[in-house]
This record gives sequence, structure tokens and C-alpha cells, in this order.
Amino acid sequence: MKKLSIIALAAAIIGALDAAYLTWVKLSHNEVLCAPGIGDCYTVNTSRYSELYGIPVAVFGLATFLLIIAILVLEPRLPFLEENGSLILFGISLIGVIYSAYLSYLEEFVIHAWCPYCVLSAIVITIIFIISIMRLKQEGSQD
Repeated sequence: MKKLSIIALAAAIIGALDAAYLTWVKLSHNEVLCAPGIGDCYTVNTSRYSELYGIPVAVFGLATFLLIIAILVLEPRLPFLEENGSLILFGISLIGVIYSAYLSYLEEFVIHAWCPYCVLSAIVITIIFIISIMRLKQEGSQD
């Protein structure tokens, strides 16, 4: 596995753990553990924007990060992913970055509260997006 893929895999694992925790919190109706003075996780997690069609937004994040993990792990083993994995990773992470930007906008201007776990998720998907661009550039220079 190449260095960029390993970094992306590590980031995706962090993102999956983060999203799994937020999913558990939402589905179990527990409060998010947030250090005092560092964000307002409760307000964000109980806002109407924390669900999409009745499904916690964190579930979509978890599914996204698990899909990214699967792509990165299977990429060297499956010819289709070996050939198209970088482009698929780019597309998935682009959608993730756009949606994370939208959620960050909501946190700042609509909800008026920030959740550090949500910020972590946004940072992680941005890192994966940047890596996906770097991978595409590397592949383009090898052709």
C-alpha cells in the first residue's frame, strides 16, 4: 500500500470511529461527551439538522468512511479498484467535503453552535479529499 493510501486509510479509520460514536450517541439518546468550553455538542446533536429523512447524519458519515476504508483496503486486490480507485475516492470525498461545508455553515450561521466531533469529521474528509487529488495527480504524471 502506498504512503498516501496509508495516510488516507488512517484518516478514514479516525473518521469512522468519530462517526460511529456520534451515531451511537444519537441512536441511544445519550449526551455527547464534550469538554466544558469546547463547543456545544448537545445543541448541534439535537438540532433538526442532525437528521436527514429521519436518519442521523452521523450514519451517512459512518457509511462514507467505511466505504472509503473498503476501497482503500480492496484497491490493491481488485483490478477494477486498482484502475478506478483514485477517481472513486475523489468523487466520494468531494461529496463529503461539500456536505461537510454545508453542515459547518449550519453550525456557524443557523445553529450557532459547534460540535468538535463534527469539526473532526470535516477535517478528516478534507484530508482524504486532498489526498485523493494528490493520488490523481501522481497517476496522471505516471501516464
